[in-house]
Amino acid sequence: MTGEKEPAREGYSFSESGAQDWFRIRHIRGEFAVTWPEFKITSAYKDRYPGLSFGMALICQCRPSTNPPGFDQHKRKLLRKMRKKETLAEISNRIEIYDKFFKSFGFECPLPKHLKRTIYSGFPRYNLMVDTHFMAEMCAGILVAVADYDRFEGRLTLDLASEGETCLGMGKRTLVARQGEIVFRDEKDIVCILCQGADEKTRVRDTTRNVLFYSYAVPGIEAGHLEKGLKIAAETMAEFGGGTIEGIQIY
Repeated sequence: MTGEKEPAREGYSFSESGAQDWFRIRHIRGEFAVTWPEFKITSAYKDRYPGLSFGMALICQCRPSTNPPGFDQHKRKLLRKMRKKETLAEISNRIEIYDKFFKSFGFECPLPKHLKRTIYSGFPRYNLMVDTHFMAEMCAGILVAVADYDRFEGRLTLDLASEGETCLGMGKRTLVARQGEIVFRDEKDIVCILCQGADEKTRVRDTTRNVLFYSYAVPGIEAGHLEKGLKIAAETMAEFGGGTIEGIQIY
């Protein structure tokens, strides 16, 4: 461990060398405190994917909202930017990289369909947290998950699965991992299998106040794209959800 560090408030972004390093951030409001998760990357993951990035953004004390004032205008602004010819070509190329990686494990990547729908119909409308996750994905051309931070149990780990490990996916579907699949764990469960989806336990709800966005790179995706997407997510939740950005970390 590197010990406790205060976040770099200017620009919200701060990275450290050493994928196993982690740090903690505390934000105190009276008796309320949020601690940045302890996080590690296993040697199995690093041996299989040396130098491959992973990122997280934590936003705390967010207000529940479906469509806050100004949010539709913000969506349209981001949509215009991503639809520009050169930008869209770059986003499409990154999404194709994810698609090839998913297919190597025998799964369909959701990003190509999301991109096609977004180009023709705009961003979907569910609620602020879910919509923000879609916007971060599409504007950066990366894969992003959104979770209720308070539902994680203990230290978080980026790892490779053993054949037959299971995860209780959204809708309480049992997801069965294949040997070597990329997984994200807490101390009790697999909370996300990259190529199959996130779990039911940590999904965002109307009661969610502390939100963790996390993003995976795959071979061919640079760390800067993760940072861009997570920054979009964090700043959107701060502006329209009234949350406090506790940090953006790229490992």
